[in-house]
Amino acid sequence: MPADRLERELLACCASPAWAGGIAAGRPYAGRAELLAAADAAARRLPWPEVSRALAAHPRIGERAEGASRAAEWSRREQATAAGDPARAELVEANKVYEDRFGHVFLIFASGRSQAEILAAARERLGNDEETERAIVADQLRRIAMLRLERLLDALG
Repeated sequence: MPADRLERELLACCASPAWAGGIAAGRPYAGRAELLAAADAAARRLPWPEVSRALAAHPRIGERAEGASRAAEWSRREQATAAGDPARAELVEANKVYEDRFGHVFLIFASGRSQAEILAAARERLGNDEETERAIVADQLRRIAMLRLERLLDALG
């Protein structure tokens, strides 16, 4: 795959140009495991400004990502349980309080989590100091990126 297309595909996994560019520049990889290990290591090394940049591409939890892009499709799939009506108003309020406190969207690896679990995590994380929360957010971003990269690899065959 040409490097520019690969970087676009990788940016759908994690909207950090440093992450996508670094993975693309590391080619060729001996196989899937080596690529995933390199992607994981790269995500763990992202400085906060790159994490923050990637956060800007994520919709608020419970909000439906718009568009037909691969990233929007994945976001809708990942947040399927968070987008339902019962706790939507509570999630919207938790997002607002969280954003007021930390200055960025609440990011959580939502795949497989119920609305109640997501809401409880948002409320619990409000008690974190900024340094602790940044570490949690970076790890959540890494987990989301790795899930999406695996999906990308599956889609590309």
